[in-house]
Amino acid sequence: MRISQLQETLTQLGAKPVHIDRILRAWLKGRPLDAGPRKHAAAQTLPLTVRAALPELAQSLQNLATVVERHPDPDGSARLLVRLADGQHVESVQLPKAGVCVSTQVGCAVGCAFCMTGKSSLLRQLQSGEILAQVLCAANVKRVVFMGMGEPAHNLENVCEAIDALGIWGGIGHKNLVFSSVGDPRIFPRLLAGRVKPALALSLHSTHASLRRSLLPKAPDISPEALVDAGEAYARATGYPIQYQWTLLAGINDSEEELAGIERLLKGKYAMLNLIPYNENPGLAYQRPALHAIVAMTRRLNRAGILTRIRHSAGQEVEGGCGQLRSRSQVSY
Repeated sequence: MRISQLQETLTQLGAKPVHIDRILRAWLKGRPLDAGPRKHAAAQTLPLTVRAALPELAQSLQNLATVVERHPDPDGSARLLVRLADGQHVESVQLPKAGVCVSTQVGCAVGCAFCMTGKSSLLRQLQSGEILAQVLCAANVKRVVFMGMGEPAHNLENVCEAIDALGIWGGIGHKNLVFSSVGDPRIFPRLLAGRVKPALALSLHSTHASLRRSLLPKAPDISPEALVDAGEAYARATGYPIQYQWTLLAGINDSEEELAGIERLLKGKYAMLNLIPYNENPGLAYQRPALHAIVAMTRRLNRAGILTRIRHSAGQEVEGGCGQLRSRSQVSY
């Protein structure tokens, strides 16, 4: 179900825009669909035809996403395996400090060399309602990151619908909606044209075009320099710094040469760099660097004037890196 389809269904039932706004706001805040203002319950003001349809509609929305496994982590996060109405599974992550990371596709077509999700290729797109239903699997959400399974740029209209809904009816601040991408050039004008302009996280991973291409084999052929230029323009237009993602792979992109390249590319930019120690997977040969080396890299880059932080991937203790829970579930479901 897409949000646009839900709006059309409600319109056909006789709902006016004010009624649709009320119903969407109630759903996205986890309240009954007929919840209304304190002094005027929606049940007293919604058209009869709409009221009669709400129980079935509520059940349809509830069936969009169901948590079938929950794996808490000592860091305060929890990996969620979510079953969709058609029986497919995706992963979400309940993050500390009222955040949630959601998937936008079943599988992924980018095929990142270090990611389990890409091993199953792309199976299908998630509709905007399914993306939003993952948000509702977590409680009291104040920040949504579109950084789970899939490449959001490959499902742009559904993701933008979800972002629009969360910013307008979900009550989430626009800078707390984070769109993650490998750098598809289409996203920059499209996101700037939206009513809700999200913050942007771009997968960099290397300052060398050839290495980045080998790590992200099916990503758009855009150089690291061009990607940073496009990110800088977006950051200046929105007023939110770009988050550059750098998955740390021992012996591959943690060299002195790469550190110098980061300084060259990002110094003076309206940006921050997230160093993400690789979430190791027995099915892949990559490893994360030693903690002392990661800390040394972070200190050096901060001294160079590049805001850098270590962002540990949630699920390290439960082997729940992106795609791992789903890959294991294929045996069980």
